[in-house]
Amino acid sequence: MTEPKTVAVIGAGPVGLAAAAHVLERGMTPIVFEAGAEVGHAIRQWGHVQLFSPWEYNVDRAAGRLLEATGWNSPAPDQYPTGSELVERYLEPLATKTPLKSHILTSSKVTDISRQGFDKLKTKGRDLAPFEIHYQNTGYPEGLGERVARADAVIDASGTWASPNPAGANGLAAIGEKEAAGKIAYAMPDVLGADRARYAGKTVAVLGAGHSAIGTLTDLARLKAEAPGTEVIWLLRGADPAKAFGGGANDKLAARGELGVAFAALVAAGDIKVEPAFQTTHISLENGGLRIAAGSACCGRKIVADELIVATGFRPDLAFVRELRIQLDPAIECPIALAPLIDPNEHSCGTVRPHGARELAQDEPGFYFAGIKSYGRAPTFLMITGYEQLRSITAQIAGDHDAAGRVELVLPETGVCSRSSADVTTCCGGPAPTVDNACCVADAVAKQDGKSGCGCS
Repeated sequence: MTEPKTVAVIGAGPVGLAAAAHVLERGMTPIVFEAGAEVGHAIRQWGHVQLFSPWEYNVDRAAGRLLEATGWNSPAPDQYPTGSELVERYLEPLATKTPLKSHILTSSKVTDISRQGFDKLKTKGRDLAPFEIHYQNTGYPEGLGERVARADAVIDASGTWASPNPAGANGLAAIGEKEAAGKIAYAMPDVLGADRARYAGKTVAVLGAGHSAIGTLTDLARLKAEAPGTEVIWLLRGADPAKAFGGGANDKLAARGELGVAFAALVAAGDIKVEPAFQTTHISLENGGLRIAAGSACCGRKIVADELIVATGFRPDLAFVRELRIQLDPAIECPIALAPLIDPNEHSCGTVRPHGARELAQDEPGFYFAGIKSYGRAPTFLMITGYEQLRSITAQIAGDHDAAGRVELVLPETGVCSRSSADVTTCCGGPAPTVDNACCVADAVAKQDGKSGCGCS
């Protein structure tokens, strides 16, 4: 009889553990490599953040079936978990109470992947050779903890959390950014909790326009109300702040819509100073704080802050797959067939359709990116999209091509994701709009710049 296939899964976050659950359910053997000391390592870094999607969208079906067999008390489907709750109520039970527990290697960082006996150039017989995975047990000094594993297929669900985008508007680190690292944080620090002392009473600049930036700015505005002397500056690369406010009441992910409405109100009230069209080029230490410049170091626009939070998204770490035959879109750094579906220049929020093994296949048979890493630099990923990817990928690896080709997911519509300049013109010529209207924000920003607004109340 043929031995069941072994599938290596890189990453023990929600998508990685879901992959392992689907692999088990298909009668195959998973090996899960997690670089952190515990499952959900990346999520633990933003445990204070509430997810936009309720529990019904956050539990994979195969993983749920494994948990139900243990008598798991599933959370209320309409409740919104924080990152910490997602780990404590879902990932930890999945990793410790189900058959997955014997398949997970923590403190095991994958460093390289190739084909056994084949370098990147060699073709004949390549697809029959097993994958060879080199990994480092991080509990040992570098080199002493090197290990090797082999697998018939590989699913890279390692995410992008460890590779944040830099502050520079050109995709590179701003000049001086590395030297000023002690005053810069990335992604979503816990400004109301563990990191409160760092930001209370300080002038804090936040760079970015996505939901991570908006969530952090909203928390900083609350900190400003609680801690005298706290000032909040929003550095926005684009010229239109209203694009960041989302779909409001039209957003089918209600928590996300509510965040956009609340954030627009803070901007309109002047609790957050807005610096639109700010293309960061230089960062330098100045009098114990930061000088952040757009344009030339000496003569361009500048702001001075005590701290900078860079929330400009993430990019995939592709170093350990360099010996595999991988084709990626040159701009988005995602699988080529997926690129047109997720290109942020064309798609926003809810216009990405479900997809699976066909779109994620590589020239290296049996290798797949999954989860947010499969999206490269695109920011439109939803967790349930990753679960559908895995259902399809594992079906393909198992040889069930019919199941791999089906679409079994209906995504929630995510509403209106931007407002045009025409909307602003219309509202400025009409009656006083509500606070979540783009006109009010345009009005508030104009007044911050010392210009006359359009009279929104």
